[in-house]
Amino acid sequence: MTASEFLLYEHAEGTLLRRLLERAAEKRDEAWGKTATYSRKVFIPLTNLCRDSCGYCTFVKQPGEPGAGYLGPDQVMSIVRRGQELGCKEALFSLGEKPELRYPEAAAMLRDLGYETTLDYTVAMCRMVLEHSSLVPHVNLGTMTRAEMARVKQVSGSAGLMLENISRRLVRTGMAHHACPDKVPVQRIRTLEAAGLESVPTTTGILIGIGETWSERLQSLQAIAQIHEQHGHIQEVIVQNFRAKPGTLMARHREPDLTDMLRTLAVARLILPASISLQAPPNLSEEFEAYLDAGINDWGGVSPLTADHINPERAWPAVDEIAFRSEEKGIRLVERLTTYPAYLNQPERYTAELPRAALRRLARADGYALNQAHHPMDPAALVS
Repeated sequence: MTASEFLLYEHAEGTLLRRLLERAAEKRDEAWGKTATYSRKVFIPLTNLCRDSCGYCTFVKQPGEPGAGYLGPDQVMSIVRRGQELGCKEALFSLGEKPELRYPEAAAMLRDLGYETTLDYTVAMCRMVLEHSSLVPHVNLGTMTRAEMARVKQVSGSAGLMLENISRRLVRTGMAHHACPDKVPVQRIRTLEAAGLESVPTTTGILIGIGETWSERLQSLQAIAQIHEQHGHIQEVIVQNFRAKPGTLMARHREPDLTDMLRTLAVARLILPASISLQAPPNLSEEFEAYLDAGINDWGGVSPLTADHINPERAWPAVDEIAFRSEEKGIRLVERLTTYPAYLNQPERYTAELPRAALRRLARADGYALNQAHHPMDPAALVS
């Protein structure tokens, strides 16, 4: 389906919206059944320095601010070991983009750690996690070349890069991505294509409510679909709702409401190939179970240990709560790994030797996660 077919749903409500949701849920059921997945993970904010200045971000710090810098190897492994004790299987590395290109202080910090670039350090930390724990890294490193993506593949089960939106308007003065060289859409597209050329199982998605039009949302989803149709490597797409944060340029910007999320999720399900998992974060809405009505089949990463460092004010719901609300909608919750079963079934193409061995130890015969013993969420263990 083309994006233009869904232009009329921009303000869909009532019967029109209900029919849209029904179509999306039917497509989900045909491809994924009555199952929703999640990944039990720890979040590792390897650096909160970044050369971009997004209008909605509170994750990034400037050199000299309290807490600004890089986590050391001991700090990384402390998070990983505690996560392993709590049954986590994924180590999600989230970090700012190429801060050493903007800040001499960042370059000096890297030299003190023994590395030239943030990429070098990230690859080394991922290898350390694979060699000294049972967790498998997922890397959100930002824009990369094909050669850089090939390096990441050697030490991770998957990679992520949010497209956010394909519109170049958003990089203009006063818009959400002004002064963000890594948010220029063509750079994001090139990175997603590089991941495809290297056969890296990839997460991408759109961020809604940052000043884009409905048409631009649809065009962004269509662009993702086209990349996947060419390379087949997009394993999941996230539709994430903007949340306004005090102290940012967009602190007073209007947030998408639940109906807007439902419309967008439903058209995403209908535009995207059925094989792509559709995800929405459960910690960014009090009524997250409604997303199941719009055709999602995945809740993303949920951590019993670490906060959502991108939205630290939004605590993770307990896995038991997600399972209960899903079951109320007739959907069974299943734990997955960072690499989806369809990609685990083609290991020589989609995984390198080191992460492949780790994934095999964690996977059931059907590709989902082994040992789904009950590990209660531990709010007291939250790491900021």
